[in-house]
Amino acid sequence: MKITSVNVRKIEKEGSRMKGIASVLLDDSFAVHDIRIIEGDNGLFIAMPSRKTATGGYRDIAHPINPEVRAMFEEAVINAYNEAEEPHEEETEEE
Repeated sequence: MKITSVNVRKIEKEGSRMKGIASVLLDDSFAVHDIRIIEGDNGLFIAMPSRKTATGGYRDIAHPINPEVRAMFEEAVINAYNEAEEPHEEETEEE
């Protein structure tokens, strides 16, 4: 398995630890969307897409099965995040 593409959208929201959202393409044939990029106490990490359960917890929808694949995802996503352009501020003045 090879990561063939990573797209990152940086997010700036005051008071939020979430710094971006990523999509990863595997072998040019399988996509994983909504990977969150989070600022933790020890730097950036990724959180895989999840949904809320009936008991109020969260469960990953898609996730790596072993530490090597998780590290591959995390490295690819964080590298793409570091290379991504800063988010553009929306203009509020009318021309």
